[in-house]
Amino acid sequence: MVVGKLERLQKYLARCGIASRRKAEEMIRQGLVKVNEQIVSEMGFQIEPGKDRVEVQGKKVEPEKRKVYFLLNKPGGVVTTLDDPQGRAKVTDLLKGVAERVYPVGRLDYQSEGLLLLTNDGELAYRLTHPRFEIAKTYLAKVQGQVKEQAVERLQKGVELEDGLTQPALVKIRQRGLAETLLEITIKEGRNRQVRRMCEKIGHSIISLKRIKLGPLALGNLQTGQYRELKQKEIQALKKACALE
Repeated sequence: MVVGKLERLQKYLARCGIASRRKAEEMIRQGLVKVNEQIVSEMGFQIEPGKDRVEVQGKKVEPEKRKVYFLLNKPGGVVTTLDDPQGRAKVTDLLKGVAERVYPVGRLDYQSEGLLLLTNDGELAYRLTHPRFEIAKTYLAKVQGQVKEQAVERLQKGVELEDGLTQPALVKIRQRGLAETLLEITIKEGRNRQVRRMCEKIGHSIISLKRIKLGPLALGNLQTGQYRELKQKEIQALKKACALE
């Protein structure tokens, strides 16, 4: 560890595997972080790793010695937060035998299933979720009703939601019946419940939603509720996608 070089507190927390950089910023604002026994609640605060003592909720934090990367096929009925006041099952509960402290990269809502990356690599997590890097996310959305081509075109061009116009999406019809349609939807944004809201906007409520790709990383045939460690070539591909290599 290099002593003497200053580092932003939220970046240090992410590097320690506490949370993503954005979540770390929330923790700082909430007064959950201390530096040298003093609560720090301001953004932009810098520390000297190896010299300053950093604590989160009374526990000292230090960088993880080994960066780890896990691909989980998230089942429905599991939350992607690390702490749930309602006591619901968390994605980290599914990672049996993982010694390192990891956190989910981005979110899948409670009902949604599919690909979820968990890691203690704060910089990679930050880049994969930051809009600037435009990392594509692909979903299989089973919706109610028969989706017409005009509705597909609306999604492809962008639809107006309460938080603004969505970016153009890549949309394919996988299966279409009278009662339901299976869509493959690829977006490069990460708004809350975005795919669900997009489909509702065109008049088709979602029956089930599953993420199958994150950038170059694919879910493949991993069974629901199962996880595996990423292969080295997958890690390299993710880093390349967000300009880390």
